[in-house]
Amino acid sequence: MTDWLGPQEWDALRLSLRVSAFATLASLPLALLVAHALARWRFPGHGLLNGLVHLPLVLPPVVTGYLLLLTFGRRGWVGQALDEWFGIVLAFRWTGAALAAAVMAFPLMVRAIRLSVEAVDPRLEQAAGSLGASRPWVWATITLPLILPGVIAGAVLAFAKAMGEFGATITFVSNIPGQTQTLPSAIYSFLQVPGGEAQAARLVIVSVAVAMSALVLSEWLARRAARRMTGQ
Repeated sequence: MTDWLGPQEWDALRLSLRVSAFATLASLPLALLVAHALARWRFPGHGLLNGLVHLPLVLPPVVTGYLLLLTFGRRGWVGQALDEWFGIVLAFRWTGAALAAAVMAFPLMVRAIRLSVEAVDPRLEQAAGSLGASRPWVWATITLPLILPGVIAGAVLAFAKAMGEFGATITFVSNIPGQTQTLPSAIYSFLQVPGGEAQAARLVIVSVAVAMSALVLSEWLARRAARRMTGQ
């Protein structure tokens, strides 16, 4: 692939894989917690939390990116604190691209996991608890294995979504080759210059191949996890 893709194209692919993997792995623990809370708990602000989780799906991605810039930019109330206290800068960095991708992909991950949690019969968890098992142990030994196909599907869907994220990313971290230029940003850049159609087309093929591979892998892993749970 290094012979087929040029240096800038290869950098964009490598950065996209890095950003997507980091975004997926970093947001997975929070997605598990939020999905479980939305599926099992009833508390004041339940509807508000559900709305906030799904807000990136209905907001224009540019608006989400602008809100991230206001919040996590160098002068944002969170970004300024991170910079002054820990020396962490997210705006116009690849880590900021990962944050933007995670925010945009988070609703898909939560949705898939929540549906899996809601499909688990609460009586199974209650039976385990009545035998003396603690709540964390019940979740780890009963709930998690049962929702594993949904977790896998949600994680892979989030990865694929992160690979294709454009609007929030370019607004928050710009489009800097070798630093923040992901596959969608690179495709956009190549289409803006004369003669860049061939490079854009190659990256489009790569994007489709990665996305399809992620979906096929998600389906295979989910089916394998389901077979293990049913003993087939």
